[in-house]
Amino acid sequence: MRKLIYNKYGDERVLELQEQPVPTIKENGLLIRVKAGSINPLDWKIYRGEMKLMSGSKFPKSVGIDFSGIVEKTGILVTRFKRGDEVFGLLNVFKGGALADYVAVDESNVSRKPGSLSFAQAAALPVTGLAALQIIDGLAAVGHNKDVLINGATGGVGMFAVQIAKRRDASITAVVSTEGIPLAAKWGAGTVVDYTKQDVRLAGKRYDAVIDLSGKLPFKAAKGLMKSKAVYISTLPSPVALISSFFNNLFSSQKQKILLLKPAQEGLDTLADLAEDKMEVLVDKVYSINNAREAYREASVAKIKGKSVIVLD
Repeated sequence: MRKLIYNKYGDERVLELQEQPVPTIKENGLLIRVKAGSINPLDWKIYRGEMKLMSGSKFPKSVGIDFSGIVEKTGILVTRFKRGDEVFGLLNVFKGGALADYVAVDESNVSRKPGSLSFAQAAALPVTGLAALQIIDGLAAVGHNKDVLINGATGGVGMFAVQIAKRRDASITAVVSTEGIPLAAKWGAGTVVDYTKQDVRLAGKRYDAVIDLSGKLPFKAAKGLMKSKAVYISTLPSPVALISSFFNNLFSSQKQKILLLKPAQEGLDTLADLAEDKMEVLVDKVYSINNAREAYREASVAKIKGKSVIVLD
């Protein structure tokens, strides 16, 4: 089978499509014939060597975290799925391997693909959808009339965070580019700030939760936007940020939290239900696996709305 791998850290040129053995499955595992996998910023942070402390230095390494596909084989202890089921799910965040013709995965990291979604859309759902759920319902505890600022509201996580926060009856301010204004408003933001024309820090409003999804609003800069007992959330789990957040939270009522994505079957099932309930899954660009280098090069520099997806044809 084909699999996207790399044998050293570097830019997109280290990515290679190679022939590899089809993986074997465990008793509680599934063999999935992959139809699509999505691109996440964490992918290039890992293969470029920015996350060495968490990903390690043993090669070869694999690329891709979330996927959609069709169940090809089931382990003897599997009860939720059968051969032929259409599913979506994710692999270990730091090991990857979803960009391959087949993946072996524990059934607890998979859910049934919503019938309303294409395989490309379903592949775009797990990582950023779970991140949005864990931020909105967990770290930020967003609820009725909470004032929430989402910086980077039309990217992969932002797309879902805005829609889920709206379902939780929050008051949402979205910071986006000019092109993202219609999307943020459609997804549920009551106030939309165009960062090319306005600095949200000068607007004079304070929030119960400030969620930075762009990596461009650090905690120090966000503190002036926060109420006295507010929470700041980042999706960049660097060692420095983890340490600084620990010490800040010992002494300050303005809390700093960092998302550490936790795969959860319940979360995947919730995302499937939300998709069936008309939560939009926007796929901005679709690439062939043969053009994976181009796909990652473009995704890492372009202003993607929603997600980019790689299909296996």
